[in-house]
Amino acid sequence: MSDLDMTAAEQALADDRMRAEIAKLISEASKLNAETSRIYTESRWYPIAVGTGFAGVLLTAGVAMAKLFFGA
Repeated sequence: MSDLDMTAAEQALADDRMRAEIAKLISEASKLNAETSRIYTESRWYPIAVGTGFAGVLLTAGVAMAKLFFGA
């Protein structure tokens, strides 16, 4: 069936379905953009979290060595 064979009611129904599909795609794109932004933010802070953890390990090792060698 071509567009010329459709009645006005069928055309209106097809238009409504197309608008609903477009709204669904826009919604999905918005969700993907939000997820991408969240992942970008997490990846930006990841090196800071790892560095802080590493500094804590070094500090703990230093305190343990000081207590072992100096009896502090």
